[in-house]
Amino acid sequence: MLELSFVLLLGVAPLQDVPPENPWLTYVGNSKVAPGLGRRVVFLAGDEEYRSEESLPLLARSLQALGFECHVLFSQNPETGLIDPNEASHMPGLALIDGADLVVLQLRFREFLDEDMSHLVRYVEAGNPLIGIRTSTHAFRYQRNPESPFAHWSWKSRAWLDGFGGQILGETWVSHHGHHGHEATRGLPHPRTLGHPVLRGVKEAFGPTDVYAIRNLPADATVLLQGEVVAGMKPEDPPLAGAKNNPMQPVAWLRERPLSNGGTQRIFATTMGAAQDWSSEGLRRLFLQASLWCLGNESAIPEKGLAAPVIGKWNPTPFGFRGARLGFRPESYRHGSNW
Repeated sequence: MLELSFVLLLGVAPLQDVPPENPWLTYVGNSKVAPGLGRRVVFLAGDEEYRSEESLPLLARSLQALGFECHVLFSQNPETGLIDPNEASHMPGLALIDGADLVVLQLRFREFLDEDMSHLVRYVEAGNPLIGIRTSTHAFRYQRNPESPFAHWSWKSRAWLDGFGGQILGETWVSHHGHHGHEATRGLPHPRTLGHPVLRGVKEAFGPTDVYAIRNLPADATVLLQGEVVAGMKPEDPPLAGAKNNPMQPVAWLRERPLSNGGTQRIFATTMGAAQDWSSEGLRRLFLQASLWCLGNESAIPEKGLAAPVIGKWNPTPFGFRGARLGFRPESYRHGSNW
C-alpha cells in the first residue's frame, strides 16, 4: 500500500475536505499554483470491469496537486445514490462539463439521458481537449433509446463510422490482442516519438490488463507507447515470443483532430488503464503530461518529467466483471481506496 503526502512531495496544501453537498467528488483547485491555475477538469467514471471509480479519483488528486480544480462523476444508483458501475444511464453532475477545460473519460457502454449527454456532445463538438481511457473506445451503446439524436455515438454506429471511439479517439473496440487475464502489457515508448514532451521521464508503463487490438489509427495520430504482450502477469515476466509482438500494437497515442473551422482538437487516448495499471509510475506520469499537452501547456513539462507520486491511499481492486466494491458513496473515495 502506497501513501504520499502533498506537503512532503509536492509542496502544496493538503487535500481539503468538501462537504458532500453534491453526489460527486470535488477537489478544490488553486488559481495560484501552476500549471493548473484553478482550471477545471471533469472526470467521468463509468465502467463495469476496470474499476474507474477507484482510479479516476487518484488521477484527480494528482491533477489537484498541480493546481487544477477536479470533479469526479460516477455511475450511480438513482434511488440510493450509491456508486454502481453497472448503472449505464445515471451519472449526476454532467452539467459541470459546460465549464470544463479538460474532460477525462473512462466509460463503457453508457447511454445517458439526452439532456445529460448533450453537455458532453457540445463540449466535444466545440473541439475542446479530451482524454479517453481503456474502454472509452466503446464508451456508448444506445439500446433503450435508439432514436436518440446521439445514438450515432454508439460504438458500432454505421451512421458515424464506429461512433465516438472511431471518430473522436481514433479507434473503437476491436478485440483482445493479448490473452485477457493471462498476458499483461508493458507499454514501451515508440522509437519515432522518444523526444516528445509527453514521454519525458517515461521509460515504460506496466499493467496487468492485456493489450487491445488496434486496426488503423487516423493519420493525425502520434503513437507514444507500443504494447508489448507479456508472457505472464508480473512486471519481471519476459515478452511473449511469436507474432503477437511483431508488430506491437499502439496502447497510447495523441491526436490533433482536424476541425471544420480549420483548427484542431487535442486528444490523448490509452487502452491501458485498469485501476491496477495506475500503480505504474510511468503510466501516471504519462497521464499527467498528456493532460498538459491536451491543454497546450507542454512547455510546463520538465525535461526529466513531472513527479508522479501516488497521492492518498491506494490498494486497487483487481479488474473483472464481478468483484467491484459496492455500497459506497463518492465521498468514500476522496482520499483513496484502502480496503
